[in-house]
Amino acid sequence: MSPTLHSLHQLFIRDLNKLESEINLYTTDESLWITKGDIKNPAGNLCLHLCGNLQHFIGAVLGNSGYVRDREKEFSSRGISKETLIIGIQSTKKALASTLPILTNEALESIYPEKVFAEPMTTQHFLIHLLAHLSYHLGQINYHRRLTNN
Repeated sequence: MSPTLHSLHQLFIRDLNKLESEINLYTTDESLWITKGDIKNPAGNLCLHLCGNLQHFIGAVLGNSGYVRDREKEFSSRGISKETLIIGIQSTKKALASTLPILTNEALESIYPEKVFAEPMTTQHFLIHLLAHLSYHLGQINYHRRLTNN
């Protein structure tokens, strides 16, 4: 594995471990789904979104895992248990662990195989974007937990 991929893999796993920790810190399953005021996406939905996002863009597109994403359901589901969310995070870690090590330098430098934004980008660029996206929503989950846990 290239040094870049090794670093990206370590950072993804670090943040997914932190996501698992954050979800476990919620005092009840119900508190994962609280919305208040302008908070429209509770931690449960953000967790589903992060797992769906990474399992699709890394596991399915780059690793041919067969994962089929339902993005709408990531935001419309409610009441899923902490235990089920944790299983989703663990599945996401496995998808990354089976995909990132097989990527070559050529794959990193190639255009990402699925059109995501208006302009094409390399796979390396998109992986960095996905890591930033994970970190952004992880911060939201941390803030949501501290606002809503009693």
